[in-house]
Amino acid sequence: MTLTINRENYLKLLDKVQLIPKVIETEAEYELNLAVAEKLIAKKKNRTPEETTLLRLLVKLIEDFEENNYGLKEWQNLPPHEILQHLLEVSHTKQADLVGVVSSSKGLISAIVNGKRAISKEQAKKLGEYFNLSPSLFI
Repeated sequence: MTLTINRENYLKLLDKVQLIPKVIETEAEYELNLAVAEKLIAKKKNRTPEETTLLRLLVKLIEDFEENNYGLKEWQNLPPHEILQHLLEVSHTKQADLVGVVSSSKGLISAIVNGKRAISKEQAKKLGEYFNLSPSLFI
């Protein structure tokens, strides 16, 4: 999906968040980028196209920094439910918020979040749309 963004709105957003997206080179830059990304994640479906564009860029920059500095290859081997748990935590989302998004069953959502049930491809797609991330994270 290609987003159409307004250049002026994007520049205003960068000014508002006090961030110039660039390759992250220091821990301080990493923390700043991470804080902005977490605020954007928390906005969920209320993000503007400009905010979504910035979030996608920040995620790439953060991933690159983490891969180069923290050797987070073990994250690649994390079970999907643990990734989901992390996303719920950083976005201040409750399991109940996923009712109607992933399933109408609170029990099924609880089982998925706790790793007792696998995430189906369709559920991964819905989670990807909800968090505005790649569904592959949940498979």
